[in-house]
Amino acid sequence: MDAQLLSAEILILAYAQGCFPMPAAEDSRVIHWYRPDPRAIIPVDKVHVSESMKRELRRQDVSIRFDGAFEDVMRACAERTDTWISDDFIRAYGELHRLGFAHSLEVLREGRMVGGIYGVSLGSAFFAESMFHREKNMSKLALIRLAEHLLHRGYTLLECQFLTDHLRSMGAVEVDAAIYMAMLNDALKSSVSFVP
Repeated sequence: MDAQLLSAEILILAYAQGCFPMPAAEDSRVIHWYRPDPRAIIPVDKVHVSESMKRELRRQDVSIRFDGAFEDVMRACAERTDTWISDDFIRAYGELHRLGFAHSLEVLREGRMVGGIYGVSLGSAFFAESMFHREKNMSKLALIRLAEHLLHRGYTLLECQFLTDHLRSMGAVEVDAAIYMAMLNDALKSSVSFVP
């Protein structure tokens, strides 16, 4: 698929079927759809918080904001040498955000965004797309606060695509595709709201 054809409607249908898009490595204008097996998830009630992160969570100079700067979070996530977050993706996910299906969490210190995460919300499933940090540990803090928020709001599934060492250290596990799809289908039957 051509990246310029990405739309909120197509993205919603894809996520509901367990798929997510990424541009082709050889041509970012071409979109490939992925449904990994196994799939990485983080149980929302089992995020691992290290002792050092417990200290970070107690910091008084850090605050959390939801949906305050969605596009800025996407652009910050794209600030790396090798990124799949193109302007076409920012446009399409921005459309999802305006429709209430994509959300961001921003970590602020003294009014400056120092970390964040964004993703897609359907039913009681949240699909974490990407995160960033401008100060040490701030992407981890974003993920921990996101999981706490999702648990509080009644979400049952936090999907993170592929298992990495970083995600494993925070409690991510792999499940096979059949189990993931059963979890997703159950989550899609629920109706929860990311924001009050």
